[in-house]
Amino acid sequence: MTTRMRHSDFDVATRAAANTGGHPQARLVPATPIAPSGSPSRDLLTYLVEQGHLPPDGARRLRALARRSSARVEDLLIARRILNGEALARCLADFHAATYARLDRHPADPRLIEAYGTVEALRDRVVPWKRIGNTVLVACEDIRDFDRALPRLGRHFDRVAPAIGPRGHVRAAIAHTRSRPLIARAETRTRASDSCRTLPFRYLPHAAVLVLGLVLGALVMAPAATLAALAIWTVFTLLATSALKAAAAWQTARHGPPPKPNVAARDLPLAQVPQISLLVPLFHERDIAGHLIKRLRRIDYPRERLDVMLVIEAGDTTTRATLAATDLPAWMRVIDVPEGSIQTKPRALNYALDHCNGSIIGVYDAEDAPEPDQLLRVAATFATAPADVGCLQGVLDFYNPHQNWLARCFAVEYASWFRVILPGYEKLGLVLPLGGTTIFFRRDVLEHLRGWDAHNVTEDADLGVRLARHGYRTQFINSTTYEEANCRAVPWIRQRSRWLKGYIVTYAVHMRRPLALLRDLGPWRFFGVQVLFLGTITQFTLAPLLWSFWAAALGLGHPVAAALPGWVWPAMVVLFIASELLAIAIGMMGVAATRHTRLARWVPTLHVYFPLGSAAIYKAFAEMLWKPFYWDKTAHGTAHAPTSSSAADP
Repeated sequence: MTTRMRHSDFDVATRAAANTGGHPQARLVPATPIAPSGSPSRDLLTYLVEQGHLPPDGARRLRALARRSSARVEDLLIARRILNGEALARCLADFHAATYARLDRHPADPRLIEAYGTVEALRDRVVPWKRIGNTVLVACEDIRDFDRALPRLGRHFDRVAPAIGPRGHVRAAIAHTRSRPLIARAETRTRASDSCRTLPFRYLPHAAVLVLGLVLGALVMAPAATLAALAIWTVFTLLATSALKAAAAWQTARHGPPPKPNVAARDLPLAQVPQISLLVPLFHERDIAGHLIKRLRRIDYPRERLDVMLVIEAGDTTTRATLAATDLPAWMRVIDVPEGSIQTKPRALNYALDHCNGSIIGVYDAEDAPEPDQLLRVAATFATAPADVGCLQGVLDFYNPHQNWLARCFAVEYASWFRVILPGYEKLGLVLPLGGTTIFFRRDVLEHLRGWDAHNVTEDADLGVRLARHGYRTQFINSTTYEEANCRAVPWIRQRSRWLKGYIVTYAVHMRRPLALLRDLGPWRFFGVQVLFLGTITQFTLAPLLWSFWAAALGLGHPVAAALPGWVWPAMVVLFIASELLAIAIGMMGVAATRHTRLARWVPTLHVYFPLGSAAIYKAFAEMLWKPFYWDKTAHGTAHAPTSSSAADP
């Protein structure tokens, strides 16, 4: 059985180190047992006072706070910047009579980490560092992590001794030493059957040529009948999507928005506040990273329970330079994602997931400005929600909705989607495609689903379907995050093409076994997936065909006029007008629920806004053929969030 080294063990190990050329700084010392619950905090604070690191009154305040909150004294010392990571590690090593681990200078032995388990080492926050004689030095940041890991350590090593390193060094050492298996795990974390990486994309160009040839041949042989068949399918999907949107709008109008609880940090005992890890992926962010950090500082959540990870790609020198010039608070840290076979946001999220400390995992984007009390509402909602609520989705809005016409229309679209349609879908019991930001998961649920599909460019929508397939629900919270509206035409089309490509891929993944999808979701939610994904793809793809029917409505004739009964034309005109009026009504409802009520007069102009989506989907189809996993990043930074949430509406 593995045990800590005693005094006699230390002597033997020291001689062994000398005989084997062990590094002189890797000095083994006897490790004292952990004292009963409560005494480590008092003993450590007393020690810090004696060593001159802390005044007596400061120790009394920290002791009282630790007692009230059940927070670790070490976390309080770091969060309040009383000690930095290196100074705290040296003090802890002296206090526990352990070795001080210089992991930055002396890398860990990859064979020892592999023997213990790379993911297990990250989870347990320990790293088998080096072997001295017949003893393995195990580095940790908290001696209690070492003690908790002893049973597992005992299954792999005969004798171990603790070494204490600075905050972040243990996981950094694991990531540096075992980067290849970790990045491979991030890229293949999702089951092959649930991932788009196993779709037969190599045959897609041939299939596209075949389908295009068949359609062109049909148009040559029977143009009227072919156009009529396409028109009937397009009209049917328009009717289905309009009916579902109308039902969702009715549910939202009937039930209203979810309640908005008043929660303040002082109202919650800190011991009952869960730790939240926030993942913020950044890529080529020259200007926005500094603004993001200022906005995250305004979050009203106990810093001892906040774990913010700024996730950057290894080769992203732009963002790295920006962060290097920024004073990061102690509760923020940078996670470097090694290079791999792909470079996508979900891959970065998967990699960072193993580095999280929290029981709740949240995701923000670089340009986000969340309401200050948002995390408190998340914690309070999860505390009272049923166990099958695995995800919370917040409301997304814009802080630059009046920048130009495109920004206005984008803001109206978001208001319709996040304040009317999606809440209505929730009330109807349908599958919710998640937004890419302001989403929060129970960590155990997210790990059960095996994280995000690293190859899917709309990993959020895909995860929403997988949540439903595994029996979990997504619940809306009445809390808003403000973003920057993409208000330039070319970037808008690039962003929308990525979204639509992801919809196509997500639909293909879950429909490759349609009977299994039907069994997992049931008939009603299965129908909703068809309308949401297939209906959206159809509408944007064949929208030009629908537009052409306005010519017939205006008496200008149409090629399919002879192939359809006469009553069809009036019926189509009524459907077109009804769908436009429905879109206007939903847009008005959405805008009325925001601070941007002046946008109401721009709602009718959505009629000329949505055609941009057709250009986007043709780009998406082209990318599907040649680079299906390409992540077309949205450029931001033309507008910055206001300094306070009350100013979010210009």
